[in-house]
Amino acid sequence: MTSYPPIDSGLEVDRRFPDSDGQPMADNTEQFQWIVLIKENLEVLFADDPNVFVAGDLLWYPVPSQLVSPTAPDVMVSFGRPKGRRGSYKQWQEDDIAPQVVFEILSPSNTKAKMDLKLEFYETYGVEEYYLYDPETFRLEGWLRQGEHLNKLWQMNDWVSPRLGIRFDTTSQRELVLYRPDGQRFLTTIERERQMTQERQRAEQERQKAEQLANYLRSIGVDPDNLPTERPE
Repeated sequence: MTSYPPIDSGLEVDRRFPDSDGQPMADNTEQFQWIVLIKENLEVLFADDPNVFVAGDLLWYPVPSQLVSPTAPDVMVSFGRPKGRRGSYKQWQEDDIAPQVVFEILSPSNTKAKMDLKLEFYETYGVEEYYLYDPETFRLEGWLRQGEHLNKLWQMNDWVSPRLGIRFDTTSQRELVLYRPDGQRFLTTIERERQMTQERQRAEQERQKAEQLANYLRSIGVDPDNLPTERPE
C-alpha cells in the first residue's frame, strides 16, 4: 500500500485551530457503521488517485479566523488534494480547496436547527454536493450546488453523484444501497473479506482442476506444456 506523508509536516502547530472539538465521532453503532461504510468504500474507489482525499469526522476550518467555527462532516471528499495524514482540514493550507462532497448521517442528537446550520455552512463555504441520510427512517436527502447556492434534489432514487459517480438506490424498505460506477454495491469490511475469501477459493479450485488435467495428460503421454494451438486440417 502506498504511504503518503503528512500534509502538514514541517508546519508549526497553530493552537488557535485545534484538531479536536471534543465531540464524539458517532452517537450510536448504526451511525458509526454508516460513516465507516461510506468512507471506506470511497477510499477503495479512489485508492489509485493520489489527489483525492477522503476523511471521516475531520474538523474543517474554511478560513483562518476564530470567528468562524469549524465543522466536522461525517465523511468528506476533496478532489485535487493529496492523500496524507491530517489533524484537521485547514482550507488555507489546502490550496483553498473546499471539500466538494460531504455526507452526514443523522443521529438522535442532530436537531433540525443543528442540521440547518450545517447546510448553511456547506452552502457558504463551497461544497458542491451534500448528502444527508437518516438510518432510522431510511430517508435520503441531497443538495447540489448551482451558482452560489445548494439546491435541494427532489428525486434521489437512482441519483448519480456528478463528482463521485456513485448511484443511490432508495427502493429498499430497509436501508439505503449505494453502488460504485462499476455497478458493485458498497460492501462492509466483513462482506469485502468474505468476497476476497471466495475469490481465493475459486482461484484455488481452478488451479487444482488445471493441475489434475495436466497430470492426466502426462499419464497418457501428452506434454501439457506443449499442446498444439491449432487443429490439424
